[in-house]
Amino acid sequence: MSDKSNLAIIFGGRSSEHDVSCISVRTIIKAVDKARYDLYIVGITKEGHWLLVDDATSIEDGSWRQSKKRAIITPDTERMLVIEDEGKISQIKLDCAFPVLHGLYGEDGTIQGLFELSNIPYVGCGVFASVASMDKFCTKLVVKTLGIRQAKFVPVLRNHLNDMDNIVKQVEEKLSYPVFVKPSNAGSSKGVSKAVDRESLIKAIKLANEHDKKILVEEAIVGREIECGVLGHGDNIEASGVGEILAAAEFYDYDAKYNNAESKTVIDPDIPADKVEEIREDAKKIFAVLDGFGLARVDFFLEKDTNEVVFNEINTLPGFTSISMYPMLFNARGIGIEELVERLIEMSKERI
Repeated sequence: MSDKSNLAIIFGGRSSEHDVSCISVRTIIKAVDKARYDLYIVGITKEGHWLLVDDATSIEDGSWRQSKKRAIITPDTERMLVIEDEGKISQIKLDCAFPVLHGLYGEDGTIQGLFELSNIPYVGCGVFASVASMDKFCTKLVVKTLGIRQAKFVPVLRNHLNDMDNIVKQVEEKLSYPVFVKPSNAGSSKGVSKAVDRESLIKAIKLANEHDKKILVEEAIVGREIECGVLGHGDNIEASGVGEILAAAEFYDYDAKYNNAESKTVIDPDIPADKVEEIREDAKKIFAVLDGFGLARVDFFLEKDTNEVVFNEINTLPGFTSISMYPMLFNARGIGIEELVERLIEMSKERI
């Protein structure tokens, strides 16, 4: 009998960030200490089917989706991963689950709720922090209690879209063009666009509506895009240094992030030391007030002309691709990917 711990790594999912997850998980799998863990890799298809992935190399070409083995975590507190293979059922008792899921149905508290029901220690934020951080509107309300500056915004609900004239009126009364329009619950900048006038505002709202029933229209903050990683929980939260996004496009949308090689990330950019510390301290405060656990990447602007720090958003399951800022930031602090992954797994046991 193996003395290794049973670790389930879960990736894919039903969100618009499915493909990003399939890249991130390959980094995590390589980083896990195979001498300490027996890995059970579970892929969730875009249709929501849970499959056991025996061959990690099949993730790169997508052939994992052809797996005939079903693998499902039960809500029973026995912590079981149930595997069905050609009519035969087997059960694996899990010691930890590592979700590598971005966006809806993975970063939004849903799978975290399943882990809680199943009594499985798991990597990353809990239900509340995941829900509140995924929903940008909710995040803004919570962070407002800290007095940290963030972009002004107007919320838009799907059931109000039949009165577009009134929505436009509210936006134009509170904000000036240009504005950014975002789905409240989406990641990797999916469905985000810039509106410079009434016509493009309506178009942007309709696009965001394809991704979520709740939409934010925000003032445009002109400045440098700065990101900071956090690691830990409770009174033991550490912040990485900061990194800067140099977007190839006008703003760092999904295409600029993942499909444009001209987009760059700069670790430890030339920023005044006091601003770096302000960003690091704000990142820790925001993570703490949202009851964060494990990891998150907190994004800011350093506003042009005023040099003020402006909070943008928080991501509780940041990417682990080759261009992802989170692992690069901690690597620059001397915490390599293998150590980072091990610390996150070990931290899952500390959840109260």
